[in-house]
Amino acid sequence: MIRNKKGDILIYIGYFIIFCFFLLPLLWIFSISLRPLSEVFRYPPTLIPRKIDLNNYAKILKDKNIVFYLYNSFKITIFTVLGTLVVSIPGAFAFSRYRFKFKKVILFSILLFQMISPLIIAIPLYNYFNKLQLLDTHLGVILVYIAIQIPFTVWLLKGTIDSIPISIDEAAKIDGCTDWQLLFKIILPLVTPGISTAVIFNAISSWGQFIIPFILLSTRKLFPISLGIYNYQAGGEAITIHLTATASIIATLPTVILFILLQKFIVSALTAGAVKE
Repeated sequence: MIRNKKGDILIYIGYFIIFCFFLLPLLWIFSISLRPLSEVFRYPPTLIPRKIDLNNYAKILKDKNIVFYLYNSFKITIFTVLGTLVVSIPGAFAFSRYRFKFKKVILFSILLFQMISPLIIAIPLYNYFNKLQLLDTHLGVILVYIAIQIPFTVWLLKGTIDSIPISIDEAAKIDGCTDWQLLFKIILPLVTPGISTAVIFNAISSWGQFIIPFILLSTRKLFPISLGIYNYQAGGEAITIHLTATASIIATLPTVILFILLQKFIVSALTAGAVKE
């Protein structure tokens, strides 16, 4: 019992260190976003601002470019999530329920694509999309995002579907259900946690992508928020740290809100794949 307690204490200490490692930079950025310009470079620096200035947020929200960047990110993220689910749900169902040759090899091959960094394929993508006349379009960016998200989503949803007993399928087919009816009327309502988890991860990944839009987009009005903030600072419109920090906090809020709303589904979905075939 004593050893178990010591082990639990060490685990919680490790969790706390990791929590601080990721949280403190966010807290520091949030602190900078609340400071007036005169306090940004005050020495010694303090986490809690001596004076709070909410005008930073008012300036950013009044900037039409930032509003366009946020709109573009919402548009790209929504279509990416929908497109990924349209492809991945039938794929996950097929890998979970059907038996065919080289199934494990194909699954492993799909997983290999998840290991490829967007930075590696950026230049070939540019040449390829240039021939397809999809450069500088949201459609091109969305297609790349979908291709990047499919491997993880298929594996996640396959694990969730695997946890559903085959007897449910057999009972539905006895009642006359086709495979498509089984998928949409029986399976999908039971894998809501997995779909919610896929939506969270896909939305966060799409929202924060930088390399792909940086390579494929050149028109400012098409920039997502990740590229917009970079352009906002590099373009000389906001050379001050406090406004850049404010824009970064605003850009982070949608994904944080989405995670809070759907986070209860994550654990149940990630543990659903523990059921063996």
